[in-house]
Amino acid sequence: MARMLLKDVRSRASRAITWVWEQEGTPGQRARGVGAGVFCGCFPFFGLQIILSVGVASLLRGNHLLAAAATLISNPFTYVPLYWFNYRVGEALLGNNTAPIMGAINANTLWEHGWGFTGRLLLGSAVVATVLGAVLGLAAYAVFHARESAALPNGSNGSHS
Repeated sequence: MARMLLKDVRSRASRAITWVWEQEGTPGQRARGVGAGVFCGCFPFFGLQIILSVGVASLLRGNHLLAAAATLISNPFTYVPLYWFNYRVGEALLGNNTAPIMGAINANTLWEHGWGFTGRLLLGSAVVATVLGAVLGLAAYAVFHARESAALPNGSNGSHS
């Protein structure tokens, strides 16, 4: 049973990686798509992240499909740690004057401290999104560029956008 599950996971991962490599565009366009998706995925705008990422990718002339896929940086397994970290970053920047401690949040305290909590979460999300989007976008560019250069004769292609 475990071997079948592992084989299925490997097969799905292989198909996902192949899908990423087959996306159209220059390394720069694909990387901008990844960066836009990661950026939008770091915000707690559930249900809007994909739409926002495609809009940001359009502004940056990035790959729309990779932008939509990269929003999966926030998923049911990463929601709590990602948004907790974002909140803590916002708390570090704004201080902890009015917002409750994350462990003390419930429906009542969230309403009482609405903007204090939301402001810290959104500011932290903006900072984390900017850094993580830029870092992962640049890393994606390096990987896409290296792969494209290795696939071409003499390692040159003339496209560096």
